[in-house]
Amino acid sequence: MSPLILLPLVLCAAAAVLMGLSLARRRNRKKLLTSPPPTSWMPLLKTTLPMIARMSEEHKHQLFGFMQIFLAEKEFEGCGGLDITEEIKVTIAAQACMLLLGREGTVYPKLKTILVYPHTYKSGQKGVFGGDNGDGERLGESWSSGVVVLSWNSVKGGARNFEDGQNVTFHEFAHQLDQESGATDGAPILEERSAYATWAHVFNHEYDALVDSTRRGKKDTMDRYGATNPAEFFAVATETFFEKPRQLKDKHPELFEELQYYYKVDPTDWVES
Repeated sequence: MSPLILLPLVLCAAAAVLMGLSLARRRNRKKLLTSPPPTSWMPLLKTTLPMIARMSEEHKHQLFGFMQIFLAEKEFEGCGGLDITEEIKVTIAAQACMLLLGREGTVYPKLKTILVYPHTYKSGQKGVFGGDNGDGERLGESWSSGVVVLSWNSVKGGARNFEDGQNVTFHEFAHQLDQESGATDGAPILEERSAYATWAHVFNHEYDALVDSTRRGKKDTMDRYGATNPAEFFAVATETFFEKPRQLKDKHPELFEELQYYYKVDPTDWVES
């Protein structure tokens, strides 16, 4: 069984990306972070992502800032006859940027394009990380070349049903965060080198436990797809952390603690009482 790969030297990666940005781009990002969002966003998100109403004003403000950078710098392309609308762009951007709340850094620096299909699709790519619906069709994919592929139907379902632990946007953008280190191995860039040892210990233990329970046919708080490999485990754990935080904290407290250390938020504040 392959352990998680530790890459402590990638701690310099985020700083290198920031240093490489032009002064004009840094200034534009700073402006976007503090600018009020379009008035159309909140009414739209209350329909497509109802849980946003339970977020603090501070988190909403931060979310909207990240979203404005995301939408200014990333390209959207409709596939399979899908026309890209404001609803599609805002709904995807909101969920992708929720993974950035509380953390200082860039907004998916390697990501260039989001391809969106109307429904599940057949992938012609090999060796990429993506969710499968069980019959060879894809719900989404994340490519190290700077592309995320999503099924709009799955995106909508994940946004509106925010407590089932299934969210294709979280899943694929967790892969993007993982890929920022240069490898897709379940070990994203952490703030401190000393954090990698604990991260590896907890994630290896939890991954092995999920593999074992999956083999024995036992259900877990996390989807069994996480037993595929360490990279998929990180993506599935991320989905569970944001959508089923209380269950994850109760059943897997050490894993919850590591994810909270990384994401810098406590999603239990957002779930309904």
